[in-house]
Amino acid sequence: MVTMSVVIPFYNEAESLDMVYREVMDALSAHREISWEFVMVDDGSTDGTSAIMDRLAQTHENLRAVHLHPNSGQSAALEAGFRTARGEYIATLDGDGQNDPSDIFRLFDEMKRRGVDMMCGIRQRRADSFIRRLSSTIANTVRSSVLKDDITDVGCSVRVFRRACLDRVRFFRNAHRFFPALFIMAGFTVAETPVNHRARKHGTSKYGGGINSRLWVGLADLAGVFWLRKRALRYSVTEGHGPEDR
Repeated sequence: MVTMSVVIPFYNEAESLDMVYREVMDALSAHREISWEFVMVDDGSTDGTSAIMDRLAQTHENLRAVHLHPNSGQSAALEAGFRTARGEYIATLDGDGQNDPSDIFRLFDEMKRRGVDMMCGIRQRRADSFIRRLSSTIANTVRSSVLKDDITDVGCSVRVFRRACLDRVRFFRNAHRFFPALFIMAGFTVAETPVNHRARKHGTSKYGGGINSRLWVGLADLAGVFWLRKRALRYSVTEGHGPEDR
């Protein structure tokens, strides 16, 4: 049984892939007491990411390369990685190198210490532009006020959670923006802890589009998740004892 599966989606990240690969492998190899695998998901890239990923996957038995056709978005790439993953726990990072893989096991230890189902990162000293930070702050405030999920930084991709939870979490386009809320809606516990954030060294952001497009798509998605929250089934089940148990 694999303990930890690290799932990372990549879309046209040929410039960053080798660096991310090395850092993740260093972080995983430092924890010899934990069995692990690294699932790299190519979301229909057109820049050579796919070929690099296949080459890297041949270097270690615990590396797996998953390819989506065509480009289907970050949520689809994550879902494909989750379906492929065999670990009892799953960790996620972005493929652009801004997340620090060494945070994975800090979140993992904190999740076990607090006894929660998902641990999310809160990016400290964000290495993003003022406009990007401002739009993120506004989006987080609006989302939290509507969904009541009390999550500070839903845009942070550094997360660790129990794989078994996925059986009760619904996926849809842009679901990754609402993972903590979706886990809470499914009856699971979620907490946060600070993580590192670095400047992007190569290329530009491939996911998300401009601020204006993210705004309107985000509002539409938020309305959909709010509807799901209101319509969610909430109940507990107990089973009576049969005659032979009395």
